Amino acid sequence: MEKELAELDQKAQEPGFWDDYENSQRILQRSKSLRNKLDMIEKLKNDSEDLITLIQIGLEEKDEGLIGEIQEIYDSLSKKFEKFKLQTLLKGQYDKNDAIFTLHAGAGGTEAMDWVQMLLRMYTRWAENNMFQTRILDLLEGDEAGIKSVTVEVTGENAYGFLKSEKGVHRLVRISHLDASGRRHTSFASMEVMPVMDENIKIEIDPDDLKIDTYRSSGAGGQHVNKTSSAVRITHIPTGIVVACQSERSQHQNRETAMKMLYAKLLQLKEQEQQKKINDLKGEQMDIAWGSQIRSYVFCPYTLVKDHRTGYEEGNVNKVMDGGIDEFISSYLTFMSGKES
Repeated sequence: MEKELAELDQKAQEPGFWDDYENSQRILQRSKSLRNKLDMIEKLKNDSEDLITLIQIGLEEKDEGLIGEIQEIYDSLSKKFEKFKLQTLLKGQYDKNDAIFTLHAGAGGTEAMDWVQMLLRMYTRWAENNMFQTRILDLLEGDEAGIKSVTVEVTGENAYGFLKSEKGVHRLVRISHLDASGRRHTSFASMEVMPVMDENIKIEIDPDDLKIDTYRSSGAGGQHVNKTSSAVRITHIPTGIVVACQSERSQHQNRETAMKMLYAKLLQLKEQEQQKKINDLKGEQMDIAWGSQIRSYVFCPYTLVKDHRTGYEEGNVNKVMDGGIDEFISSYLTFMSGKES
């Protein structure tokens, strides 16, 4: 790792380094990532040595009063180690980037829309727990309850690398509070994830290929939002890609954010070996219904969350719905790392 960092630093000093801007940015990003990893390794090493020293002191002095402090330091160190281990599995080109994810209600009607709202809360809580910032870019409320679809930007290092594991169909089984008869319902929602791309990476977009619609924002925002058509929807006619944003106060700002989303999706298309359409871009998803789920969340007749790709299970459903999905992300990244090796 240190050898690679030295080589990258040497490249950064070579004449003409900035001539290829995209390549220079990639090298600088890699250098920063390596430095962060080396700093974390050094910190883990120092913390481990401090813990060993404290254990030795406790043994020599037979001081049982240190047991609680040792256990606390050990637990903290274990969490830091697991976090570092997880970061080593993020090897994709865009894993370090911010992310934009979209949730869509599938089979299950109003129940599915309520399920989208529950998932939105779960991912928002997960982001808060991991010090990521979230911002709702677009939201379409359900006719009776819940959310039909919602698009969220997640800002922070490795946001895409972690959230890419959540791409797919999520299945819910529960006794619904929306059903007065107390029947058991099965609902589905899909999760799409894409990285936020560097604005300096240019993709040519012909203005004639864009269909731009404006409409009134449906979310909260006071009289300004309700009285002006500030929300923007952009359709890229050649690919059929549709993006929308209504989170900003002005139409201009919403258009800028929507264009950023469009750039990201078009760059993903560009990097496909074959120029596939948007259904392939969104991942290996089938219908948002039976037989296509990546994960099941069962509230009744027992409680269990199971990832069907890795086999990882968690019996505490409430913990998961409060954002406790780190173990699922870890198991998926470990599983994919094993397949690639």
